[in-house]
Amino acid sequence: MKSIAPKVIMLCCLFLILFTSCEDNETSNTETNYSEVDNTRAAKADNAIEGTLNIMEQAFEENEGLARSNSSSLFPECTLITIVLNGNTGVISIDFGDFCELNNGSIVSGKIVLEYGAFIGGTRTINYTFENYYYNYNGVEGGGEIFREIANQNGNPQSTVNETIVVSFPNTDVTATRVGLRVAEWVEGVGSGTWQDNVYHITGNWDTTFTNGFHRAGEVTEKLVRKLSCAYITSGVVELVQENFTGVLDFGDGTCDNEAIIAINGQEYLIFL
Repeated sequence: MKSIAPKVIMLCCLFLILFTSCEDNETSNTETNYSEVDNTRAAKADNAIEGTLNIMEQAFEENEGLARSNSSSLFPECTLITIVLNGNTGVISIDFGDFCELNNGSIVSGKIVLEYGAFIGGTRTINYTFENYYYNYNGVEGGGEIFREIANQNGNPQSTVNETIVVSFPNTDVTATRVGLRVAEWVEGVGSGTWQDNVYHITGNWDTTFTNGFHRAGEVTEKLVRKLSCAYITSGVVELVQENFTGVLDFGDGTCDNEAIIAINGQEYLIFL
C-alpha cells in the first residue's frame, strides 16, 4: 500500500503558499489605497482652516473684544485693520496685502472680513468671508458664521463655527471643501494683555471632499490644542473615515512643529503640514 503522507504534505504546502500570497496581495492593495499626497493635503487644509479661524478670533479680540487694550499684538505693521461701526454692529477688515508674516510665524496674504452683530445676552454672531486670502501659501475661500459666547459652562470664552471653506494648494488644480462644525474654547491667556499665551481647545466634526474624488470624514476624539504662538496644531487626535478605511490623525505631544502621524489599518505614516 502506498503512503499518502507525501501528497498530503505537498497539498498543505501548496495551500500555505496560496494563502500567504493572498495575504501579501491584500496587504499590498491596502498600502496602495493610502495616498500620501491626498492625506497631506487634507492635513494642510485642516491646519490652514484652524490657523485662519484663530487669526479671526484674535483680530476680533484685539479690536472689539476682551483684549482691546492689548500691549502685545499678533499683527505686525504689514497688517492693516480697519473698523466701520454702525451703532452696536460693525465690520472689521483685516488686510495682509501681498505678503505678511504674523508674529507667530504664519505667512498670510489677502483679506479677511468680519461682520458682527449686536452683543446680546453674553453672545454675539459674526459672519466671515475671504478675499484672495492665503495661509501658509494655501488659498482659503468661502465663509460661515461664528457664534461667540463670553463664557461657556467652564467660564471660558467660546466660539462655535459653522463652516463651508474651500482650500487650494500650490502647484495643483485640486481643491478641498471642508463642511462642518468646530468649537473652540479659549482656555489660557484670557485677559492677560498678550496673544503669546493664548491657548485654544478645539472639538468638532467635518467632512472634506476633494475635486479629485478623495473624501475624508473627521471627528475630534482628543481635543486639538492650538497655541497662538505656534503656526500649527500642537496636539490632539482626529478619528478618520476615508476610502472605506478608518484611522486616526495624531498631531503630536504638544511640540510646535509641522509634523503629524496618520495611522490607517495598522500602518503609520508621517506627514508634513
